[in-house]
Amino acid sequence: MSADSSETPPVGGSRSGVSGRGWVQAFRLYAQPRVVSMLFLGFSAGLPFYLVFSTLSAWLRQAGIQRATIGMLSWVGILYSIKFLWAPLVDRVPLPVLHRLLGRRRSWMLLAQLGIIAGLARLAGGNPAAGITSMALAALGVAFCAATQDIALDAWRIESAEVSMQGAMAAAYQIGYRLALISGSAGALTIAGRTDWHASYSTMAVLGGVGVVTTLLIREPRPTASAASVQREARVIDWLERNAHWPQWARRAGEWFIAAVICPLTDFFQRYGARLAVVTLCFIGMYRLAEFTMGSMANPFYIDHGYTLGQIATVVKVYGLIMSMFGVVIAGVFVAKFGLTRSLVLGSVLLVASNLGFATLATTHEPTLLGLGLVNGLDNLAIAAQGVALIAFLSSLTSQRYTATQYALFSSLYALPGKILEGTSGFVVDRVGYPVFFTYTACLSLPGLILLYFLHRRGEVGRARS
Repeated sequence: MSADSSETPPVGGSRSGVSGRGWVQAFRLYAQPRVVSMLFLGFSAGLPFYLVFSTLSAWLRQAGIQRATIGMLSWVGILYSIKFLWAPLVDRVPLPVLHRLLGRRRSWMLLAQLGIIAGLARLAGGNPAAGITSMALAALGVAFCAATQDIALDAWRIESAEVSMQGAMAAAYQIGYRLALISGSAGALTIAGRTDWHASYSTMAVLGGVGVVTTLLIREPRPTASAASVQREARVIDWLERNAHWPQWARRAGEWFIAAVICPLTDFFQRYGARLAVVTLCFIGMYRLAEFTMGSMANPFYIDHGYTLGQIATVVKVYGLIMSMFGVVIAGVFVAKFGLTRSLVLGSVLLVASNLGFATLATTHEPTLLGLGLVNGLDNLAIAAQGVALIAFLSSLTSQRYTATQYALFSSLYALPGKILEGTSGFVVDRVGYPVFFTYTACLSLPGLILLYFLHRRGEVGRARS
């Protein structure tokens, strides 16, 4: 089937490729300077994530902030889900001075990294007991800058290496990202436990310099023709001609929006048909509802249940993230061995089991490290399995013409429903308690499984696209 065929391609189909590299050559890719750079850039991207979500929630809960307020603060994560809205600005607007010195990608990366450092320093000087507003605004700023860094960093990665190197680039990025998660969770909690939260967040702000140094040392990639090819879309040209009387700035803004958002979405609906496309998008939005909904209540649960910051840092963060790395490897093998449908089901089943495990742990009267380790280990395995399977699924949905843009849209939108629901999690816990809350989050996996069953019955998941 050609790329322009009107026949509906299978949802969830996969692309296959053949690598001409031997094992030795493949491993040597990891010694390439660009791949090594991705390790440090991945660290820069992952550092802010826990610091404005779970780690911050532990600080706020320890300071006596209400769980409902903590839950609502998780809404700052919605910025990660709507980053496609300002992605055209990052992609095409040159920054004064910095663009001339560093280039388009590195200039935006540096600006975002400096914003992250400033936001973390602002959090370090905050006092939750004196008022939560300033800390919420600082967290919002960090999340915005982190999402902006992701946009520029992904563009730098794609433009800096050929397709054959993208696997090594992504692997190095994931390793750096997860090391940053350990630093921003276990590291921050350990420092806070031994000194205070101000010293903890000040240290994290200093670690933000890793991204700054890396950005200054790497090379700017050569400009690609992808942006120009999108601008030549017939829809963009027609729109510009119809609105030639508009002011130049309005026409430019409309051009960005149509090229970056409208064209990729209409392409998706044209290829799959309205009904199947809507079902697929609903599945994407619902597949990880359980993970996002319970996310901001995990640390408050640990603290309310009597676990110390040191125990949380050791068992939950270090051990849990190690288990998640193991889960990524296992999930990747499972996808290759058994296909997308079984992998997607496995991720959801594991997450249901882990949430029910949390519900059981919440009924115990004394905190047990063994129970915490078992439940948290299963939870991290489940999250890793879900994540790898969903990434493979989203990748299979993209067309060759809009691979980067459509993936950015899908990856931005898949977390949006879960993030909105996550903001209500504190109210639910206050009303029903932790055991019922975790049972409720386990049930949130069911809508995604039902939609997956529908797609599977249509034979639209896991079939190769010809």
